[in-house]
Amino acid sequence: MAMKYYTLEELKDRNLGKIGTPYRDAYEAEVQEEIRAYHIGEAIRKARLERSLTQEQLGEMMGVKKARISKIENGHNITISTMARAFSAMGITATLNLGGVQVAL
Repeated sequence: MAMKYYTLEELKDRNLGKIGTPYRDAYEAEVQEEIRAYHIGEAIRKARLERSLTQEQLGEMMGVKKARISKIENGHNITISTMARAFSAMGITATLNLGGVQVAL
């Protein structure tokens, strides 16, 4: 008996609903938010490594533990305040675009 193969889109359509349905749209929005958080964490990690800082050193500069830096760099629980503290601790001037409004971090 031959196996039937499904694309990821077919599986998402079947299990989450078609694009445009509330549940699917909420799922897609959550995925996009997680991707953004991951990229922010990667930017913080890259900046830390460019400055030859360990996670522990950055944590001390921010007033948090090394484990918290690890979570930030992995894209977990990143807030605007956390981003601002991380970039500020490393002497980085950054801006965030919130719906067309530029916010300095």
